[in-house]
Amino acid sequence: MLDTAATTTPVGDAGVVPGAGRVLTMSTIGFTVFFAVWVMFAIVGLPLRKELGLSDSEFAMLAAIPILTGSVLRVPFGILTDRYGGRIIFTSLLLATAVPTFLVSRAATYGQLLVAAFFVGMAGVSFAVGIAWVSAWYPQQRQGVALGTFGAGNVGASITKLAAPTLVTVVAAGGALGGLVPGGWRFVPFLYSILLVVTAVAMWIATPTPDHRPGHGRPLADLVRPLGLIRVWRFGTYYIVVFGAYVALSLWLPKYYVDVFGLDLKVAGLLTALFIFPASLLRPVGGHLSDKYGARRVMYWVFGLMILATAALCAPNGHIALYLPESIEADGVRQVMEFRMGPGMFTVLVFLVGVAMGVGKAAVYKHIPEYFPNDVGAVGGLVGAVGGLGGFILPLLFAWSERVTGLPQSTFFVLFLFTVVSFLWMHVVVQRMMRLAAPEMKDHFEHPHREMVR
Repeated sequence: MLDTAATTTPVGDAGVVPGAGRVLTMSTIGFTVFFAVWVMFAIVGLPLRKELGLSDSEFAMLAAIPILTGSVLRVPFGILTDRYGGRIIFTSLLLATAVPTFLVSRAATYGQLLVAAFFVGMAGVSFAVGIAWVSAWYPQQRQGVALGTFGAGNVGASITKLAAPTLVTVVAAGGALGGLVPGGWRFVPFLYSILLVVTAVAMWIATPTPDHRPGHGRPLADLVRPLGLIRVWRFGTYYIVVFGAYVALSLWLPKYYVDVFGLDLKVAGLLTALFIFPASLLRPVGGHLSDKYGARRVMYWVFGLMILATAALCAPNGHIALYLPESIEADGVRQVMEFRMGPGMFTVLVFLVGVAMGVGKAAVYKHIPEYFPNDVGAVGGLVGAVGGLGGFILPLLFAWSERVTGLPQSTFFVLFLFTVVSFLWMHVVVQRMMRLAAPEMKDHFEHPHREMVR
């Protein structure tokens, strides 16, 4: 029988309990594997698109379907983790996701791929499970760093971007061992399905028991009550910018490099990894900065940097035309202020966006255990779901905006708008909180007190 006290009592502000390190290590490894699986269509989808003759919209849908599934299921799985513990939920999820991942390697039609991709999206649920699991094992003053370290598993996207183009060529298209091992792009999901099973076995063996279950014994209505608060949805909006857009760009950038700059797929994957690495590996740094300086202060810097970088990225190539007298200009037209962004400048700016996202993802989730210490599963699941839905919607908006404008740079104008809206919403809320906290200060700039002018 499980120790009831150990499974229901939150860690609170006590020291880190024995076993927490193993939970953090194994959940981070599992999340890394899951994330590599979740975004695999960004790479295997390119040769797949050529093989099946898919349009840009069909490709965008295939890449986005797993993001949709992995987003909408985060809330129920977060609640299940609070109730039953992360060990059993995370391990079960690894095994369940291995099945559709394997089926991707056997799919023969676009319809079969869409169905398999829908269930592969369960990989994205792992974030809500891991956040709730890690939070239950760490004290509040250490949760920023712990959750940031877990979230660094986003680097699994880099594994796919760097390794998948090579893995596509490891086994010939005809397969090996009499077709038992598929070849070409199909080898990637085949290998990933095996990796999921191996990780599940390792997690079950290595993680401690009994597990921490902060939601054990609480009624469902109590667990979901925080989901009606506007604050939770506001955090979700922030997470669209720092996570949903991260997922969307992870899927979209290889295509952007190939289509806009004419680069090889392997080079495109490598340059995309330069965005993914800071956007993933800087989460622990973001957690540390949030623990030390506060999450809101960090988010101001995050949104500010993203606004500046995306404003530059959405500028189209071109020039300003001045119409002058023929006595000054022979053809009456002079071209000035020509602007053309090459892959070098583009990669630097995208890298800065990745830095901001890596820090910002941890800062957003630092808010949650502070406001909702016993509801991290439900609240973290909803925030992750909203952000993940952004990862589903944004690639579709990218494709739509490019089709309407004819400008590939419109991708970053969409992201610029989302960032500005989130920044303004946060700033308005912060200003209102400051006025409520110190109403006597509201007129000080218009009517300074005597003490202030001395």
